[in-house]
Amino acid sequence: MKIVNLNLKVREGEYLVIMGPNGAGKTILLLIIAGILKPDRGRVLINGVDVTDKGPEHRGIALMPQTLALFPHLNAYENIAYGLRVRKFDEETIRRKVYSIANTLGITHLLRKYPAEMSEGEKQLVALARTLVIKPKILLLDEPTSSLDMAAKEKVIKLLREYHRRYKPTVIHVTHDITEALRLADRIIVMENGRIICELSKDVFKELISHSEILIRELRRIYSVMEVKSWRKDIFSPGKILEG
Repeated sequence: MKIVNLNLKVREGEYLVIMGPNGAGKTILLLIIAGILKPDRGRVLINGVDVTDKGPEHRGIALMPQTLALFPHLNAYENIAYGLRVRKFDEETIRRKVYSIANTLGITHLLRKYPAEMSEGEKQLVALARTLVIKPKILLLDEPTSSLDMAAKEKVIKLLREYHRRYKPTVIHVTHDITEALRLADRIIVMENGRIICELSKDVFKELISHSEILIRELRRIYSVMEVKSWRKDIFSPGKILEG
C-alpha cells in the first residue's frame, strides 16, 4: 500500500482520528510521521521543522504500534519504565510514575508479569501505559483499544479524553470504532487506497450524531468494511456516543 499525494496538516493540540478499511494506508501514515518509514517523496514537518531525514529518536513522538512491540524479556513494570529510564529519571520518580499510570489503567496486578503471560488485551493496556507515561507532545495510537473488552475500552476512552484535556498533546489515533472516534476526536478523516477521501470537523460530525440514520448511511457509503454491516442503530444514539 502506498500513500498517494497526501497533504495532511494537524494542528498543535488537536485530537485527530483516522478511519478507513484495512489496507487504506493508515498505519503506513503513522510510521512515516514517526520516522520509522521514509517517504519516497514529500516532507514531514513538525512545528515547521523538516524532520523527513531524522530518525524516530529525534522527533519527540511516542508511537503505540498495532504490534505493541513490548520487550519479551522485560516484565510489565520494566516495559512501562523503559522510556523513563532512557530519559534519565531517578528510580523513585520512575516507580511513582509507573504505579500511577498502572493504577489508572487497572493493571497493577500485571506489573511483575512478562508479555508471554498476558492476554492480548492485557498487553495492549501495558503498551498504552508505556506510551502515556512519558507524556509525549505528539502521540500516535494505532488501534489502541482493538483487543479490549467493553469495560476496559470504556476506561481507556475516558482516560484518553482526560489525558488530552489535561496535557494537550497532539494526537493521531487510528481506529475502526465509530463510537470511539466520535467520543474522542476534534476531527475525523477517512482514508482509502492511500488517499484521504473524507474529512469531518467536530461540528459536522456532532450534527450527524443527531441524525443517526444519515450518519449510518454515509459511513456505509464511504467506509466499505465488513464491520459496517453489523453496526447496530442503537450504538449511534446521541446518549450512547456522548455519555461519560
